[in-house]
Amino acid sequence: MAVPKRKWSKRRSRMSRAQEKLTQVNLSECPQCHELKLPHVVCKNCGYYKGREVVAIDKEA
Repeated sequence: MAVPKRKWSKRRSRMSRAQEKLTQVNLSECPQCHELKLPHVVCKNCGYYKGREVVAIDKEA
């Protein structure tokens, strides 16, 4: 079984861990209602996807 020859230094561990950062979510504007939404996902506000209504949303306020 393979075993590491030496211990990783604190610097090397921290440098490796520095790459595990959070990335910002890319949002796009819905062409129907102009709300921000995730790309390639049905809009939660109006229910449209690729120019057609996929989910019927009740507009009760």
